[in-house]
Amino acid sequence: MKKKTNNGLKIISYNRKASFNYFFNDLIEAGIVLKGSEIKSVRQGKVNIAESYAVEKKGEIYLINSHIPLYKAASYINHNPYAERKLLFNKKEINKLIGKMNEDGFTLVPTKMYFKKGKAKVEIAVAKGKKMHDKRQTKKTRDWNREKARYFRKSS
Repeated sequence: MKKKTNNGLKIISYNRKASFNYFFNDLIEAGIVLKGSEIKSVRQGKVNIAESYAVEKKGEIYLINSHIPLYKAASYINHNPYAERKLLFNKKEINKLIGKMNEDGFTLVPTKMYFKKGKAKVEIAVAKGKKMHDKRQTKKTRDWNREKARYFRKSS
């Protein structure tokens, strides 16, 4: 699952369901606070952020419901796999995100987790949920593009 891209990013985990369930308004990079056993488990590449989201608590942004499995080689000082993890933003960014979440009805959804220069980062999308008819339209266009590609392959 680990992929190294040419700009120095080592991708750990994607949230593929996010683009199907949400319209993305803005993408923001954030650092994430991890313990020692958590970062070692993340380096193994077994992170799941498919069902996770971010919320505001006491003026901070936390990542909820992300799964980082237990690190096997850790002793009795292991971490909770579903713990809330603090995201590192500037105060200005936090205020902007809280304003969007409260006024406009947006939510914060992680789209991918990766390493950038050895530091774990999370890409957070400011997103609005899709309605059922929007999801159907997305499926139709995806199927049509697939059929179109098959047709062109057969014809040439």
